[in-house]
Amino acid sequence: MNPLLTPFDTAPFSKIENAHFKPAFLQAMKDARAEIDQITANKAEPSFENTIEALEFTGQQLDRISSVFFNLNSAETNEEIQKIAQEISPLLSEFSNDITLNEALFKRIKTVYDQKDSLDLTIEQHTLLDKKYKSFSRNGANLNDDKKKRLREIDSELSKLKLNFGENTLAETNKYEKHLTNESDLDGLPEGEKEAAAQMAKSKEKEGWVITLDYPSYIPFMKYAKNRELRKELSLAFGSKAFHNDELDNQENVLKIANLRFERANLLGYKTHAHFVLEERMAETPEKVHKFLNELLEKAKPAAGKEFAQLEDFAKELDHIDRLEKWDGSYYSEKLKQKLFNLDDEKLKPYFKLENVISGVFKIAEKLFDLRFEEVTDIDKYNEEVKTYKVYDTSNNFISVFYADFHPRKGKRGGAWMTSYKSQYQRNGENVRPHISNVCNFTRSTPSKPSLLTFNEVTTLFHEFGHGLHGMLANTTYPSLSGTSVFWDFVELPSQVMENWCYEKEALELFATHYETGKVIPMELVQKIKESATFQEGMQTLRQLSFGLLDMSWHGIDPTSIKNVKQHETEAFKGTTLYPDTPETCMSTAFAHIFQGGYSSGYYSYKWAEVLDADAFAYFKEKGIFNKEVATKFKDNVLSKGGTENPMVLYKRFRGAEPKVEALLERAGLLN
Repeated sequence: MNPLLTPFDTAPFSKIENAHFKPAFLQAMKDARAEIDQITANKAEPSFENTIEALEFTGQQLDRISSVFFNLNSAETNEEIQKIAQEISPLLSEFSNDITLNEALFKRIKTVYDQKDSLDLTIEQHTLLDKKYKSFSRNGANLNDDKKKRLREIDSELSKLKLNFGENTLAETNKYEKHLTNESDLDGLPEGEKEAAAQMAKSKEKEGWVITLDYPSYIPFMKYAKNRELRKELSLAFGSKAFHNDELDNQENVLKIANLRFERANLLGYKTHAHFVLEERMAETPEKVHKFLNELLEKAKPAAGKEFAQLEDFAKELDHIDRLEKWDGSYYSEKLKQKLFNLDDEKLKPYFKLENVISGVFKIAEKLFDLRFEEVTDIDKYNEEVKTYKVYDTSNNFISVFYADFHPRKGKRGGAWMTSYKSQYQRNGENVRPHISNVCNFTRSTPSKPSLLTFNEVTTLFHEFGHGLHGMLANTTYPSLSGTSVFWDFVELPSQVMENWCYEKEALELFATHYETGKVIPMELVQKIKESATFQEGMQTLRQLSFGLLDMSWHGIDPTSIKNVKQHETEAFKGTTLYPDTPETCMSTAFAHIFQGGYSSGYYSYKWAEVLDADAFAYFKEKGIFNKEVATKFKDNVLSKGGTENPMVLYKRFRGAEPKVEALLERAGLLN
């Protein structure tokens, strides 16, 4: 019996074998097609219930199988799973085209859509109708047959190219390791980092120490290692991922993806891919995005220039460095930060034992949103390291299942993300609760120390947990409008706003205790964390803006004349560069957010959401960071509402007004 084809509540990981996936996908697609046929064969006049609502609840089994499979492909993959992904992705893309290009189905949807003003619909039903109609019209339902055929070809090819891009990036990350046998090469590295490097070597059956391109290994090395030549080697290896003109090279993939997206947008009547994407975003147009990015650039650039000059002077004074290079940035920034604030990540880490931070974020969720997290052992998981929880509210109502997976391993892509195994929705009188997961790559414990997080990792955990809350607290009728199914430039608000609690004394006192002495983090350290929060904010802002501008340079123009990826990228970075260029590196070839994930024409949304989050948190600060009234307004108008209404309407209902960019500039110290 295929466990994926028998109805399941939580994912039956231990029963699933790789051989189950393809047959399960094929059967679920067949079943979903039959459900669609039932809708189109219905002799009754098309109505909201028999067409729009019926369509919303088709293919639920397929959705569940997809979420299990693609989440495993990110967090626990292997060659076999990757091979299945390559086979399945084009089939799913074809399946999705079969639906959006189904004329009989679109005809029914259009009939309902054309009468929308005379139908007695709730706001959420209106949104669903609008979304369903657009998902067809924006995916070719109004095209002629030749154009529909071409659209299918493009979508199939894009799905393969994006997978290929991701596999190459992961393979490049896994391929590189720096094996060190001379302890002096680790000079400057804190003891815990050395121990982790020794443990990594041991796991690879080698003597000495191994540094890899995974963040928990790479970042501390770049921040602390005195050996400049080694920093340079690692920096170039990291920056040249999938840029070696070999079988793992992504240049061709980048050009093909950009060109196919452009062609697809043109087919659908849009000027560029960005015009197509932004129609369904708060920002609305590429012009508005450019205006937004350039406005921030104008404020950040002078500050960034000053900060960079200060860093250069410092490096010259300290080590007679004539020219600051990319591999010097983290190292001297850390040294300068220590000098200015006497604040060192290593001083902070003992206060951020992973288990304590998890318990802290849970306590904060309880104080703000009345949630209780109970760790359970009877939920199946895909790896022993995954922690599983059941979430309840204070009245003991079941809210959500929560999975947490915190450490890097082979087969798990880098970075941190939130995902879902089951959406929340309401049907037949039942409120079906969601299954949410947070996946991160934090430093592991070592024989002598528990897993101690850097402050940056603490904010990452809070960030992903904010996305998690958006999923867990969902309370909508329809699955496609639930949780994080919102406009992409709104999705980062819940995650980014959560990071603010990491800087607040009242919040830190709940969890930041020394792992050996149990003493609460001293308030002078908290003060220093706050003071240092705006350290090099100009440079940080410039960096984020450069990524947003690079994204728009690929997707907001006609890319057909771009022949050289590196040349194009250098041009796009022109107004934002501080460090000298390194010809052997290229960001685009490993920029998974925009070429593999969902951020194409959307990278600006991190900064966009920062404006929202700074404005939202200013409200909390005004009333008290654990103020129940503000927290409830945030829960009721933002976290629970998903994509049921226009995000600006929801935001104004929470805040009473539109967000002000000044809140961000003030917090970042960029107003003067």
